[in-house]
Amino acid sequence: MANIIQPYIFSWQDVDADSDLGRLKLVLDSLPDEEIVSTLERKRANGCNTYPIRPTWNAVIAGIVFQHPTIESLLRELRRNGELRDACGFDPLLGAKAVPSSSAMSHFLANLIEEQALINQMFDTLVTTISQLLPGFGEHLAFDGKPIPTYSTGKMSRKTGRVSDPDAEWGTKTYRGTNKNGSWEKIKCWFGYQLHLIVDSSYEIPVAFEVLPANASEASRLPVMLDKLNQDHSEIFDVAKYFSADRGLDSAEINRKLLDELGVKPIIDTRQMWKLEKQDDSYDPDQEITRPLFNDRYDNIVHNERGTLFCVCPFSGEQRQMSFRGFEADRNQVGWRCPAACYDYCCKGRKQCEAAALGRPTEYGRVVRVDLNLDRRIFTPVPRDTNSWKRCYAKRTAVERVNSRVDLVLGFERHTIRGLAKMQARMGLALAVMLAMAVGRIKQGAAHNPRRFVTPAERLPAAA
Repeated sequence: MANIIQPYIFSWQDVDADSDLGRLKLVLDSLPDEEIVSTLERKRANGCNTYPIRPTWNAVIAGIVFQHPTIESLLRELRRNGELRDACGFDPLLGAKAVPSSSAMSHFLANLIEEQALINQMFDTLVTTISQLLPGFGEHLAFDGKPIPTYSTGKMSRKTGRVSDPDAEWGTKTYRGTNKNGSWEKIKCWFGYQLHLIVDSSYEIPVAFEVLPANASEASRLPVMLDKLNQDHSEIFDVAKYFSADRGLDSAEINRKLLDELGVKPIIDTRQMWKLEKQDDSYDPDQEITRPLFNDRYDNIVHNERGTLFCVCPFSGEQRQMSFRGFEADRNQVGWRCPAACYDYCCKGRKQCEAAALGRPTEYGRVVRVDLNLDRRIFTPVPRDTNSWKRCYAKRTAVERVNSRVDLVLGFERHTIRGLAKMQARMGLALAVMLAMAVGRIKQGAAHNPRRFVTPAERLPAAA
């Protein structure tokens, strides 16, 4: 007798059908989709209702939950899987005949794509709900751009003279770093689109997104996204304290907007833009470049491009990092303290240093205050070489994990999407599914372990 093989139902292994359907039910119960479903029903009006709107909509959501790469793959599964049809709400008496045809599903999706505003509204409603359910939601925010290749090679057809996705553009992203062999650089090129994502980096949950052609600038789009997020979700900026991004967003304008307009401290790595010193014959690549803090007078205080202050001992010429003493919001200044006074070690030039600056030595030591407006790109409320900055910046990896889930859990690693409108609608639905799963998990009492909101099914317990 031949071995009986368990049917392959969904894309996640070692999970029975009931647990998968439980996940689908969790999402469908949490999605605020009445407005979009009602709108689609009004569009149909007195048209043919062979395939009702509500079950068809539920089927589209099921395709995202179960990672179907194409609509045809989803329709085949619906025709084969009676339990899935029942979960979506198709008439059980009709069996496989209740499943929409390919043309009917295509027509439904064309109407759905036209309702991008309602998709975005559904996403925003979920963000508001989560902000009410989770304590401290939005305190730590992070931004990143993610390449989304289109289902097109980007090559021009010899017959038509056009590419198969005319909305898409070529994009490049440069990654740099250092290792034991020195500095390295990697350039990634792709044809398609780019996802700009703002997430809560503590809970790893998206709060804002946009999808644009791949050549869109992150630096120019971030201020627009921040304004829209503040307009739609001012409650997030009521609690937001830190906003992290990679060095590609390092600019005086972004730092000023975050702190002055939104009251959020920027945690953005700095680019190495000081090049004048490298042209000097005395330049030592092993020695960090520093410049005088005050150009209008003689002083022994210098700073690096990361905004850290150093004092140069007038006796030995040794350069020592000063101790950061905090940000004074009312003055818009950061304060630094004499390291010898702070760490209580002997500095032979301390009295000379203090006498030159203060007119007399002090027990507390010299304090230097730096106005952020001296250089808004370099000087920030949380200096980059402090432990506080490093802890906050480490949270930025949360947005990279969310990007990974966009690929692996929400199906963008393998897709057949072409066209900006389709990509925007599909991304909006996928992120709404992620948020709906988060809402469902929170209401189930899983808020103590927020990173499991959108973990793949094989590592989650069955939904209640």
